[in-house]
Amino acid sequence: MSTLNVGDTAPNFSALTEQGQTVSLSDFKGKKLVVFFYPKANTPTCTVEACNLRDHYKVLADAGYEILGVSADTQKAQLNFKNKFNFPYPLIADVDKTVIQAFQVWGPKKFMGRTFDGIHRTTFVINEDGIITKIIDKVKAKEHAEQILEDS
Repeated sequence: MSTLNVGDTAPNFSALTEQGQTVSLSDFKGKKLVVFFYPKANTPTCTVEACNLRDHYKVLADAGYEILGVSADTQKAQLNFKNKFNFPYPLIADVDKTVIQAFQVWGPKKFMGRTFDGIHRTTFVINEDGIITKIIDKVKAKEHAEQILEDS
């Protein structure tokens, strides 16, 4: 789905977290960043994926990664999701889909024979210089941290 490629400069963005704080790509200059896009907070697969990253947060942090979750949910929905599952990383409430469209993860999807536009579950790994080093478009929710760390 994504037309962004490994080796591309990550799109610059500025968006609000579940706490109402502005976060930008430039905040992570000099750090490795995982930006994972998920369709909807508090849905089964999204919860498994986000909890997998929570459960492996220390391993990811020890490997030098910062984590940002992104969906089109409201700030309130993201805050409830974060509080319910104790996520140690921020969630972006991208209601206007600015970040989602910048990373080109919005588009046609099929589910149960129906076609509709939505967020494609995709993860981008960005290096210290803002370059995309990995794109995971076949996310395995139960093994997501492992996918991120593989070949890193």
